[in-house]
Amino acid sequence: MGIDIRSMTLEELTAALKELGEPAFRGKQVFTWLHRGVRSFEEMSDISKSLREKLAGVYRVDGLRTARKQQSQADGTVKYLWELSDGNCIETVLMQYHHGNTVCISSQVGCRMGCAFCASTLGGKVRDLTPGEMLEQVLFAQADSGLAVSNIVLMGIGEPMDNLDNVLRFLELVNHPLGLNIGMRHISLSTCGVIPGIRRLADLELQLTLSVSLHAPDSETRSRIMPVNRAYDVDGLFDACHDYFQKTGRRISFEYAMIDGVNDAGWQADLIVKKLRGMPGHVNLIPLNDVAESPLKPSRRVRQFQQRLESQGVAATVRRSLGGDIDASCGQLRRKAMEQDRKEREA
Repeated sequence: MGIDIRSMTLEELTAALKELGEPAFRGKQVFTWLHRGVRSFEEMSDISKSLREKLAGVYRVDGLRTARKQQSQADGTVKYLWELSDGNCIETVLMQYHHGNTVCISSQVGCRMGCAFCASTLGGKVRDLTPGEMLEQVLFAQADSGLAVSNIVLMGIGEPMDNLDNVLRFLELVNHPLGLNIGMRHISLSTCGVIPGIRRLADLELQLTLSVSLHAPDSETRSRIMPVNRAYDVDGLFDACHDYFQKTGRRISFEYAMIDGVNDAGWQADLIVKKLRGMPGHVNLIPLNDVAESPLKPSRRVRQFQQRLESQGVAATVRRSLGGDIDASCGQLRRKAMEQDRKEREA
C-alpha cells in the first residue's frame, strides 16, 4: 500500500527526502504539489523522473474516488460519497453561502458515539481517517466543484475528539502557508461532548470555533439520546466549556437538534439559559432531519424555543436547511450505499 504521504508535515517530508539524498527545497516542492491535490507522482512536473520513481516505491498518493455525487437543485449544495483506498466510504458536503464556500468533512469511517438521531452512527465505527484523508476531502471537493473553499467544518461522519491526534495534524496541514492556508478562525470543530478532548484543545489555545453537540441540557434526556453523556455528564460538559472560554476567549457554538416531545420543552430552554450564564455561547437550533431508521421526529416548536432563549439574552439562530433534496442528513448517503451493496450481495 505504501505510506500515506499526504499526512506528512513539511518537516517530515524534508527529512525523508534528505535521507534520499535530495536537497531541502525538494520538500517544499513535493509538499506544495500534494496540497494542490495531485493524484500521482507523475503530475509533479518539476521533479526528476528518478525521484518520482523513488517516491512511488515508498509512498502512496492515489486519493479518494468519487463513488456517488448528489447536487441540490434548490441551493447548489453538493454531497460526495468518497471511496477510500481500502474500499470503505465516507461523506463530504460542500455548501455555498454569501460569505464563502464551506466544506463539511468526515473524521472517521462510521462513529461509535451512538447518538439516537444521527445516521452516521448506524453500523458503528470502522476506523479513524488519516490526516491525509481529511485533507483530500477538502482538496477534491474543491477541484471537482471548481469552487474555492474558504471555511471548513469537522462535522461530518465521526467524532473528531475520538481521533484527535489525526485531527490536530490535519489542522496543521490545512493551515500551512504552502498548502491551503485556511486560517483557524475559518475552521469549526464539532464534538458530542468528549470532555478530555475539549480540555486538551483548550490548552492548545487554537483560535478555531468549538461547536458542541448539546441536544439536551438535562442529564436524563441527554443520556437517552446521546450515550456519551453516561461517560461525560452534561454538567461536567458545561464546566469544560466555561473553562474553554476562559482559556481561549472564543465563543462556543452549541448545536441543538430539535426533536419533537423530547428536548423542545420550555423548561429545557430555561435550563440552557441558566447553564450558559457567564459565558457568551451561541445556540444553533437545527430542524431535525427525518431519518427513516429513527423513531425521532422533527420538533414543531422550533420558533417558540428560539424566542424563549432570545427573550432571556441567549443568542439563538435556526440553521438554514441546505441540500434537503439530496439525503441531507449526515451519514444517509453512506447508509443508503451500504444497504444497496448488501442487497446486491444477497441477490
